[in-house]
Amino acid sequence: MPGSIPFEPREEDSVSNNTGLARRGFLKTGAGCLAGLAAPTGQADETHILTAVQDRIAKHLHSITAIDVHDHLRPFDALWGYVETEHGRGMNLYGLWNTSYYPWTNRLTPWKPRGTFDSWWMQARHDFDNAHATTFYRYLLPAFRDLYGFDFDRISDPEARALDQQIFQNYREKRWVDHVVTERSNIELMIIDPYWSRLDYPTAYRFQARNLNTSSLLNGFHPSEYTDPHDDPYLFARHRNLSVQSLDDYLSLIDGLCREAKEHGAVCLTDDDTAYERTLEFENVPPNRAVKAFGRKRSELKPQEIKDFQDFIMWRLVELAVRYDLPYQIHTGDARLQGSSPMHLLELIEANPKTKFVLMHGGFPWVDETGVIAFEELSRAKNVWLDSCWLPTLSYTMAKRAFGEWLELIPSDRILWGSDLHHAEGIYSATEMTRRCLGETLAEKVVRGDLLEPDALRIGEQIMRDNALEVFPRLKALLWKG
Repeated sequence: MPGSIPFEPREEDSVSNNTGLARRGFLKTGAGCLAGLAAPTGQADETHILTAVQDRIAKHLHSITAIDVHDHLRPFDALWGYVETEHGRGMNLYGLWNTSYYPWTNRLTPWKPRGTFDSWWMQARHDFDNAHATTFYRYLLPAFRDLYGFDFDRISDPEARALDQQIFQNYREKRWVDHVVTERSNIELMIIDPYWSRLDYPTAYRFQARNLNTSSLLNGFHPSEYTDPHDDPYLFARHRNLSVQSLDDYLSLIDGLCREAKEHGAVCLTDDDTAYERTLEFENVPPNRAVKAFGRKRSELKPQEIKDFQDFIMWRLVELAVRYDLPYQIHTGDARLQGSSPMHLLELIEANPKTKFVLMHGGFPWVDETGVIAFEELSRAKNVWLDSCWLPTLSYTMAKRAFGEWLELIPSDRILWGSDLHHAEGIYSATEMTRRCLGETLAEKVVRGDLLEPDALRIGEQIMRDNALEVFPRLKALLWKG
């Protein structure tokens, strides 16, 4: 029965398992996937050349100990996806799919508490019928194939049951997550954004790097904005006997938050939520307009007064990023689609040349515009980096186009990556998709004569690891793989 992957795999086990899967005709890892997807339809010799280059680049990309600059992996005991099964609480096949991006655009039959796998699967197995071509479906398949030995496209009912059982067994131990992230995905460090606990600094894994998620700070005009103590700056103030009675007091408070975050090991500031709630156009509001909202409840304010306060605070946070030498990651693109284009950030970027801006998600779907922003800013402050996190799992085709265009527009030390997932299997799959996507892009440039192969290999090293260490220099102190 396919399934069990030992936590401490021996090389001979891995070879034996992969050989058996290959005989069954569905195991393609690394270069094999690249060759199957990217082989051109021209002459056989061109196909052979491209395949050979893809194989070499893929092997190199997999050898790079990667640094993931954006993820959402919760502490093991609080992982998103646990359900009550007939065998007790745990992770299962439903939990992995439900906490993936798949349900954003596709139906997934709900799990009934203390239900059985068979009763769920009898309904859920047809949920995927119309999704086979979507990247939100396809991105998880490498995990099922490589970590468990199942081809989900062709999975039988007994195989689905066996897969479910193996997932449940693996998640009985925390080391499964560490094994998948650090060994199978070959990731050394990961910046984990705890959007569920923005102002707390939990460190749950040896590969974790901290940030400070600043999104909730934009709403600090009144304490009633906060129902979750983990997001409440006023609770932070009370614990430190700080009085917050004026806008100036509040500015001192957020300064203290940034300072303490850095003292606790934060490597950056992150705004991962604002694009879901409002436009990314932040006006440089003077204090006399921002102060009108302070101390008043949302119900007493006009929408423009709320926006004025938020805009003012964002500009102050961008300044604090310079004071504490912390890059600023900002979610751009698909969220609240109206107003999430990275083009709205241009005034903020150009007026703050000393701030390192990292534009997450490549501004999807505005990947062209995002590339042009970085291109234009290279002639000014050189303060913009592009983060491809989420792109390969949103649209593989668009991610590949983005890599190709960005590498033609900007130096290769301006591009980062991240998996942006919630569980180990998703992280593995997103990492594989990124390596595959980047590898195909680089190989095609080499075969066309647009890039020398040694330069392509170096670009792979930069994007998967080296650029992160340059943009987030505090990561260097956290390296642990020797």
